[in-house]
Parts: sequence; C-alpha cells; structure tokens
Amino acid sequence: MNFIIEGAGAFIYPLGLCSVAAAFIIIERLISLRSGKVIPSRIERALYEGKIPDVNGKSAAGRIVSFYRDCDSDPEALKAFAQLEVNKLERGMFILDIVISAAPLLGLLGTVAGLVGVFASGDGIPTPESISKGVGLALSTTIIGLSIAIPAIIGSAYLNRKIDKLAARLNVCIERLLNIKK
Repeated sequence: MNFIIEGAGAFIYPLGLCSVAAAFIIIERLISLRSGKVIPSRIERALYEGKIPDVNGKSAAGRIVSFYRDCDSDPEALKAFAQLEVNKLERGMFILDIVISAAPLLGLLGTVAGLVGVFASGDGIPTPESISKGVGLALSTTIIGLSIAIPAIIGSAYLNRKIDKLAARLNVCIERLLNIKK
C-alpha cells in the first residue's frame, strides 16, 4: 500500500484533500441527519394527533413549528420556510459532488502525467527506470482517485436518499400542521 502512495508523487496532496473532504462530509451528514435530530418523534406524533407541540427550535421540525406559531404565516410562507430547512439538510453535499468528479479526474491527470514522463525523455528511448516511474505514477493516481470516488458515490447516494426521505416526512408534518386550527 505504501508503494501506491509513494508512486502518486505530488498528486497525493490534492487526492488526499479530496479524501479528507469526502470523509468529513459523509461523517458530518450521517451525524446531522439522524431522524430524531431532524424530526423528533414527539413532534411528529403530536402533529399526527392534530396538536401543536411545544418545541425548542433545535430540530428542523421544531423550527418549522416555531415559525408557524410565532409568525402566524400563510401556507405558502410556511412551505417556503420548510424548503429553507430542507436546504439546510443538504449542507455540504455539493462538496461531495465535487469530490466525486475531481478524484477520478485527478487520477486521470496523474495517469497522463506519468505517461508523458515516460515518453517525453529527450534521449529518445526511455530507460527502464523512467518507464517504471512513469507507469507507477499512472497506475497509483488512478487507483487512489477511484478509491476515493467510489466510496464517495456510495455515501452521496445514501445521504441523498436519506435527505429525500426526511424531506418527505417534513412535508407530511407541514400538511398536518396546516390542517390544525390555532
């Protein structure tokens, strides 16, 4: 494994940055998107029972109920506010999308740089050492780029599905809230 990292040369730094960014976003979103943290069960249960619950505003559902209670808003304003809360659930996901695109491209760039290094020697015929070094760079950066992008794709798909489910549950809560008479 160490030879792969050493073989990546200077490309290890941007690839490492991509790896750290992907890991951070995935872990942070997994923690932040826990169901009880976004829509506490007591709030959801109260809304299903036709009651406006007491809330503290620490969850997305709590902030929506507080907005409804404090601002005496119309349905369109409440739905717009709820969309802002859904956008907060998506925080940082664009960085994951960038990593998914950038990591394989950085790997490809390393591949091209390695192959150019092999065939760009001014002496005509590349030496076995330059071939070995160039092919090592080419393969190492490709492996690392794909090793970062594949888990990031899996994490992104899982998190996007989780956000969609939470958004749907928030929409049901909003509809229930709009049917409750103050």
